[in-house]
Amino acid sequence: MRGKAYPTHHLFGWPRRSYACPRSAVFSGLTAAWLHGLDVEPCNPIEVTLPINAGISIRSGLAIRRATVVKDDVTLVKQLKATTIERTLADLCLNLSVVEAVVAVDAATHQRFTSIKHLLVQADRFARRAGVTAFRRVIDLAEPATESPMESRLRMTLVLAGLSRPAVQVPLHDRSGRFLGRPDLYYANSGLGIEYDGGVHRTSLVDDNRRQNRLLAEGIRLLRFTAGDIYSRPEALVDQVRVTLQRRAA
Repeated sequence: MRGKAYPTHHLFGWPRRSYACPRSAVFSGLTAAWLHGLDVEPCNPIEVTLPINAGISIRSGLAIRRATVVKDDVTLVKQLKATTIERTLADLCLNLSVVEAVVAVDAATHQRFTSIKHLLVQADRFARRAGVTAFRRVIDLAEPATESPMESRLRMTLVLAGLSRPAVQVPLHDRSGRFLGRPDLYYANSGLGIEYDGGVHRTSLVDDNRRQNRLLAEGIRLLRFTAGDIYSRPEALVDQVRVTLQRRAA
């Protein structure tokens, strides 16, 4: 299992007998995503999927979903039955916002738990299933090169506001071929790089400043944003990027 190393018999803080389910039950949704190694909260409540005709009553702490789960959509993760990563991501698109679904797909493809190709195969299998349109949209918006959830949220803040789609993690070089840097997001036509500043940047400030100076010397502008910008003032963030793109185009 690629998630946190909790003992299996206390996987969610419960003894195993507390959440015993029929053999036909599988962990799904955010719980399955956590089991597969994605950085999500799996336990509030624990999500399981049962066959449509399964006879089981509501149980405290369990979110029970009834749906058809074929054999190809089930796998074992640390001796627990869960939906495959592809089926899990398809299911998440039914309940998460577009942004958070893209965050999940970015992370899964970046860590090579799956690929865009495999997700498209899953979407084709679900051609007549509810939510497949949302699933295809999320696949189209995904960028496997993205290196963190906040980078995904920053990119989606711009894209959903109507700005053109930036490239992700593009290595930039000067005229002599010397490596300059690799912005989180990059608008090549405007020479504009955009980065998310998290806690790690506070410990690498000197290197970040030197890299920014090298980019500026080559005519590349760099904008930096924090979680506060993304969550508290997304309109101002988008306006700043839009105005900068317009000025550099002019």
